Amino acid sequence: MIRKLASTAALLAALTVSGAAGAQEKFTFALNWFPVGDHAAYWVALEKGYFAEKGLDVTLENSKGSGDSIAKVDSGRADAGLADAAVVIGSRARGTTVKIVGMIFDKTPMNVFSSKDAPITEPKQLEGKTIAAPPGDSQRQMWPAFAKANGIDESKVTWINIEPTAKVAALAEKRADAVSDYTTGRPLFEKPMGKGNVVALPWAEHGLDMYSMSIMASQKTMADRPEVLKAFLEAAYKGWQDVMKDPNAALAIFKKHVPEIDEVLIGENMRLGLDLMATQRYKDHGIGWMEEAKMCSSVDLVNTYMQLPSQVACADVFTNDFLTRVDMPLDVK
Repeated sequence: MIRKLASTAALLAALTVSGAAGAQEKFTFALNWFPVGDHAAYWVALEKGYFAEKGLDVTLENSKGSGDSIAKVDSGRADAGLADAAVVIGSRARGTTVKIVGMIFDKTPMNVFSSKDAPITEPKQLEGKTIAAPPGDSQRQMWPAFAKANGIDESKVTWINIEPTAKVAALAEKRADAVSDYTTGRPLFEKPMGKGNVVALPWAEHGLDMYSMSIMASQKTMADRPEVLKAFLEAAYKGWQDVMKDPNAALAIFKKHVPEIDEVLIGENMRLGLDLMATQRYKDHGIGWMEEAKMCSSVDLVNTYMQLPSQVACADVFTNDFLTRVDMPLDVK
């Protein structure tokens, strides 16, 4: 009986998305943070009617990090959302039903920032230094993997606990030698510190390129509304396709819907994100597609270093089944 009801719900969802049911299907998408450059694509999809064309009435909702967006999706307060893959994987070990259904950054943005007057350009230079990060920061949790890959003596590195919103101040005010943050966050640090005064140490260039920012959905959404989820993803990635084609136009749309953003800062932030998506995998398979070998390697790293209550199986973490191929623009390098 339960299976029959689920099948009926899925059929109704399919009819609604195709337009046969008339009314638009409501869909709540939980962002992982307040609006930043990584989010422009979803406002582009709204503005250009890509969601509406699929019969969707989409609401974009801010969150306070990946843990918060995962909680919203898992509890049914949102239908899908953005979250760091490492946090999604870890959440599965703690009982959530969320699964990654599409990738955003094909190359990891994990990174450590330092200041130009005391630059850290090689991993071993972190020995003897202090690094500031929130206790639950995904990069802090994956730090043992990065340290092992680069021969860093962990006992010689001191971590300082800070709030997520204090990252920029911690480095700018020299409360720490370094701060862990996505490479896309560079403009936020340069605003108080000055252009060119922030030095990045990207993990992807030093032996650790695991999956990171992703779109996840709950088991309930996947089971009861598969066609709705598929339609949302196709429209969202069409938004990303347009951002890649014309970042300036995308920024103008973003500013129209979120007028409080700093266009210069967010524009740079957005373009740094696009650099993480200009990969051969996306050229070969479409935007958002996930490679099994890379995902399973990411799961192995999380299982090994995040001190989970139980091991997570790779097959339980992700699926490409809801993706409709959306190609990268031909002129993206």
